[in-house]
Amino acid sequence: MKRTCMAAAPLLLGATALLFWQVPQAPGQTGQAQQPSYTIPEYNAFQACRAETKPDAEVKCLDDFVAKFPKSTLMKYVDSLYIPTYNTLKNYPKVIEYADKYVAESDPQTDAAGRLQALYTRSAVFEFAYNPKAPDATDQLTKAKNAALDGLKALDSLPKPENMTPQQFADNKKPAAAQLNASAGFAELQLKDYPAAAASFKAALANKPDDGISSYRLGVALLAENPPQSMDGFWALARAVALKAPGDAQIKDYLRKRITAYQQSGCDQLVDPQMNELLQLAATSADRPATYKIPSSADLDKIRQSSNILSVITDLKGGGDKAKMSWLAICGLDFPEVVGKVIDITAGTDSVEMHVYTGATSEEMEAATTANMDVKIVGQPESSRLQKDDGVRFSGTLVGYDPDPFMLHWDKAKVNPEDIPAEKSEPGKRKPHKVGKPSGN
Repeated sequence: MKRTCMAAAPLLLGATALLFWQVPQAPGQTGQAQQPSYTIPEYNAFQACRAETKPDAEVKCLDDFVAKFPKSTLMKYVDSLYIPTYNTLKNYPKVIEYADKYVAESDPQTDAAGRLQALYTRSAVFEFAYNPKAPDATDQLTKAKNAALDGLKALDSLPKPENMTPQQFADNKKPAAAQLNASAGFAELQLKDYPAAAASFKAALANKPDDGISSYRLGVALLAENPPQSMDGFWALARAVALKAPGDAQIKDYLRKRITAYQQSGCDQLVDPQMNELLQLAATSADRPATYKIPSSADLDKIRQSSNILSVITDLKGGGDKAKMSWLAICGLDFPEVVGKVIDITAGTDSVEMHVYTGATSEEMEAATTANMDVKIVGQPESSRLQKDDGVRFSGTLVGYDPDPFMLHWDKAKVNPEDIPAEKSEPGKRKPHKVGKPSGN
C-alpha cells in the first residue's frame, strides 16, 4: 500500500520516557588491582569524544578513534555514542546502522538496558530513514519490525529499579511500549500484514491513548483487512481527527470517501450528517459502543428490495430511525412508474413542474386536494398539456423530501406519453382523465 507520511518527530536520547536507565558508559581506570582490557591512550581518546559538545566534532572524534583503534574493546561504547550524536544531526540511516551494530555487539543478559535504548531509538527514527523505493525496502521493513519486537521483549525483561514501585515502573514503561508497538505497526502496514499492524497499533494505543497517528494508522489497517473491519476502522479514523492528528483534514476526507463506498447511498450528501455524528461520538470515547452502527450497502439493499413508493411515504412520515434508514436507502433512486393525480402544473422555459398526490387507492387520490409530491419534468414540454385533476404516471429520480408539510421531491421526471393529451384544449373544454389504479410503484 501507499506509504503513510504522517509522523511525529523522532525522539532524542535523554528526552524520552526511558529516564530510568542510561546509555552504557565505558569503564573507568581502576588502578593496578584490576588491569583494563584497553590502553590508557584508548581510554583517553574515548573520554575526549564523550566530552565533545558539538555533534559534528564528536562524529569526527569517534571516526578518528575507530581509525586508530579498530580492535578496541571500547568499540561497543563508541558505537553507543554514535547513536545519539547522529540522531541530533538527523542522520537517521546512521542512527540505524550504529544501533544495529551496538545490538549485535552487546549481551542481552548483561546489557539489557543498553540494548533496549538502542532498539528504542532505532524504532523511533526508522520511519524517517525508510526509503520505500529502495531495492531493499522489504528487507528494511522486516528488520524494523524485528527490532521493534526485540525492543518489546527487552522492555518486558528489564529489571525494576529499587527506587520505583511496581506501578511507577509499569507507568514509566508505557511510552516506550507505545513507540515500539507503533514502529512495529508501521512496518507491518507497509508489508501489508494488516491484522498484525492492527494488533500493534491497538497495543500502542493501550499505552498511549492520545496517539492520533497510531489511531489513524489503526483505521487504515482495519479497513484494509479482508474482509474490512469497517465500523472499527471508521471509529479509529474519527478518533484520529478528534485527537488532531497531523493532516486531520485529509483524514476526514479519507473517512468520508470510505463511508461513501461502504454505504453506496444514492445521495452523497447524506454521508455528511452521519460522519458528523461519528466524529462527535468518537471525540468522547476511545471505544466504539457496541450498538453504534453506520448502515452498509447490504442493509440499504434489503430496504430497497422491499420498498415501494407507498411504503416509503409511510416510513418517512413515521420519523425516527426508520425514516433515516428508509431515506438513506431510497434517496437518489429511479422509480419506473409512479401513479398520482395532478393538483397543479406550471410550465417553465426549460421544464415543467407538477404538484401531484399519490395514495393507496384510486378513491383516495380522486378525493385529494393537496399534493404530496413535487415533480420536475425536463425535456418533455408536451407534458404541460396535462391539467388539474388529471391522472398521471411518471418515472423519475427521488432527490429530497420535506417532513412537514410532507412533500417528496422528484427530478428528471418523464410522464408516460399515453397520459399526455394529443393537443392542449381550451380551458374547460376537456374533462380530466381518471386517475389510474395505484401500482406497486
